[in-house]
Amino acid sequence: MPTRPAAETGLVARIGDASAAAVAVRAELDGLPIVEATDVPFASTSGAMHACGHDVHMAALVALVRAAAALEPELPSPLLAVFQPSEEAYPSGAEALAADAALEDAAIVVAAHLQPELEWGSVALDAGPVNASSDNVEIKIEGGGTHAAYPHRGSDPVLALAQTVVAVHALIGRRIDPLAAAVISVGELRADGAENVVPPAAYARATLRALQPADRQRLCRLMVEAVDGVARAHGCRGSVSFVEGEPALVNDAAVVEAVTPELSRAGFAPAPPWRSCGSDDLAFLSRRARLAMAFVGLNGMPGFEARPLHHPEFLPPDEAVEAVARVLACLYVGAASVAGRLDLSARAGA
Repeated sequence: MPTRPAAETGLVARIGDASAAAVAVRAELDGLPIVEATDVPFASTSGAMHACGHDVHMAALVALVRAAAALEPELPSPLLAVFQPSEEAYPSGAEALAADAALEDAAIVVAAHLQPELEWGSVALDAGPVNASSDNVEIKIEGGGTHAAYPHRGSDPVLALAQTVVAVHALIGRRIDPLAAAVISVGELRADGAENVVPPAAYARATLRALQPADRQRLCRLMVEAVDGVARAHGCRGSVSFVEGEPALVNDAAVVEAVTPELSRAGFAPAPPWRSCGSDDLAFLSRRARLAMAFVGLNGMPGFEARPLHHPEFLPPDEAVEAVARVLACLYVGAASVAGRLDLSARAGA
């Protein structure tokens, strides 16, 4: 089984004919800055943990690779097993993979993600956008520092920032179609003053999410306008900087159609339509291949203590590895039928 490094600390393994269009099956790994509180013997003690199911995804892909290697002559399409690093942080591992030659012949990339809000035994796989784009935002309000007892002698950036937070949150409810999915969440406020000092500047950091590219672009523009306008109304100066993250993750309709009956044959129930303003850097790979992401339900699983993703007590039982591995197998088989048609079409046009 030939392997090669990818995205610096990642790995891609190939199983099957090197001359045909391949299906890439991706699993991701990264640690979150969360102190693990699961109390299991193998719990992390480093101050970082896998609180999003990534360790399960990786183990599931290993299981799929072992099965595929044993069945290599019978595989419907070459399989690229993609072990991707750095999903939770920038620079993104998938963004690096998008430019990596290791995936140059991947016609389709598929993946699965655990989802504790869906029922155990069910899988959500819907065409169209299923995860939002994600951009990091930093807001800076510059005023005029002064003694807190004499605020009229300066320009208060803290008050301006507080009003700015309200204003940018209101953009979603009043400037974006109520039927569209988008969110702005301010997660950090900072001002280097004191209880009796109005500081010269105040800062906020936020995340901006949208399922539609047009809403993403419009919200960026509206945030700049809101920050500038509110700051000027308080005698301050406002500025916004963006760190562009992943685009929205859009599931390919043909792949979804081909995989859906495979999931049914494997005994998985269809979950209700599932889309969220969560994001996944798998979306970067849309630059070079069709994509499909399935969400594997955990709610009600025997032995699983209901916890949301990114919770310090999030701990899927070992049986979740088998479930994700089976879903990855279904994704691979369904996507292989689509890749085969793409390959034949390309050869016919050559």
